[in-house]
Amino acid sequence: MLNDKTGEAIEIIRECNLLVSRTLAEIAKIVEPGITTLDLDRAAEEFIRDHDAVPAFKGYKGFPRTLCTSVNSEVVHGIPSTYVLREGDIVSVDCGVRIKGYYGDTAYTYAVGQISPEVADLLLVTHEALYVGIEQAVAGKRVGDIGYAVQEHAEKAGYSVVREMVGHGLGKSLHEKPEVPNYGRRGRGALLKKGMVLCIEPMINLGGKSIIQDADGWTIRTRDNKPSAHYELAIVVEKDRADILSDFKYIEQELINKNKGLPWQNKRP
Repeated sequence: MLNDKTGEAIEIIRECNLLVSRTLAEIAKIVEPGITTLDLDRAAEEFIRDHDAVPAFKGYKGFPRTLCTSVNSEVVHGIPSTYVLREGDIVSVDCGVRIKGYYGDTAYTYAVGQISPEVADLLLVTHEALYVGIEQAVAGKRVGDIGYAVQEHAEKAGYSVVREMVGHGLGKSLHEKPEVPNYGRRGRGALLKKGMVLCIEPMINLGGKSIIQDADGWTIRTRDNKPSAHYELAIVVEKDRADILSDFKYIEQELINKNKGLPWQNKRP
């Protein structure tokens, strides 16, 4: 079996993912021009440890920080640094925690100040693609059904889908089987079974799908240097519809309170 979980394990994983969601809501409060990505990282680590959890990414395969902060053309795995966020940037913040031997893992892409309408549209379509993929995460379907749905939604809007970086199972390890690509063919891939915990995470590019890795050995960016968006939620496969373990409502309520709307709602005067 591929990562089928018991009810008790699922509830601990839910606890993990809700803490990640609340951590990302704390990030939403402080993302603005003039803040460094290292400032975001420090705030996240403090919040996680204050809630009796451990940052899951820090030290994972040698990764040095609590968050992955990927700015503009950086797709994933950006390392927090002294980079100062500027008006018009976007930053994908990926966060994980460990509680009682289980993991949570969720990501959200934030607008820094006012972003261009073109980039706001990219964020909206990527956000939509995540939920379109989640709709396919039901028992009896296959991983390819998720990937096909994400790919179709993104490509129909004129964007491209990163191939090399994928979603994954989640549990006592941060990355478990099966892999969950954001592209694919319906009816292909691993069979989805009730109780499987998956992280679905579209990584969608404004330009081409090709990516490169920076010399730091971690940061992945678009080859054409055009922006990329990334959203991730953890879910449990169920019979009729997926049970979403993470929750964007905490993040998006903070963004609405702060900015009077989400980036795609405020993209035009």
